[in-house]
Amino acid sequence: MDYCFAPAPTVSVPVVGQSAEFPVHRIYCVARNFEDHAREMGQSDREPPFFFMKPADAVVVVPAGEAVTLPYPSLTHNLHHEIELVVAIGKGGSNIAVEHAAEHIFGYAVGLDMTRRDLQNDMKKQGRPWCIGKGFDHSAPIGPITTTQHVPDIQQATLCLQVNGTVRQQSQISQLIWNVAETITQISAAWALQPGDLIYTGTPAGVGAVVAGDTLAGSIDGLTPIALTVG
Repeated sequence: MDYCFAPAPTVSVPVVGQSAEFPVHRIYCVARNFEDHAREMGQSDREPPFFFMKPADAVVVVPAGEAVTLPYPSLTHNLHHEIELVVAIGKGGSNIAVEHAAEHIFGYAVGLDMTRRDLQNDMKKQGRPWCIGKGFDHSAPIGPITTTQHVPDIQQATLCLQVNGTVRQQSQISQLIWNVAETITQISAAWALQPGDLIYTGTPAGVGAVVAGDTLAGSIDGLTPIALTVG
């Protein structure tokens, strides 16, 4: 087929122990999915999950054992970190039942939902979409994906983010308000999940600003950690 110009290259994420990479289709993110972070953001009750999206090319791959420079984005003076478990979907489907959700998971990775918090807050006040605060370039750093068979106890894992060597965020995946299976069920009721989709499942309390020169180190038990420097 002829195109008016060359199509953009496929965004992909490395897979631990494999030469083949995981091609990214869509990025779904779950908002306020840890109780402590929900309270931190002014929410007190367990509410139905809600979602936002990032473009696939917002991905910043952080290879194993390497530190990547994360460009400080334009328009903001309040760039926040949010450490998250990322679920990689390997089998698509709609209206997926909770008890079958695990069948659709290819693997897991450590991710960051970087947020232009000042722009997001402005949009909230005006009742407008958050896209400018969440879906900007380089806003979805992610480490290599570990396949499910190598992470049998992900629900018991601890996630942690250090900034300049100091712990900023730390919690357990078991503290998710809506667990991974429930999240897959909810998303697949609204969209047809596809192989290649990534789900950023939510962040615990402790979100905060970073500035140029800061170093970020994110980890989740059993997964490849990530390291970045804000440029």
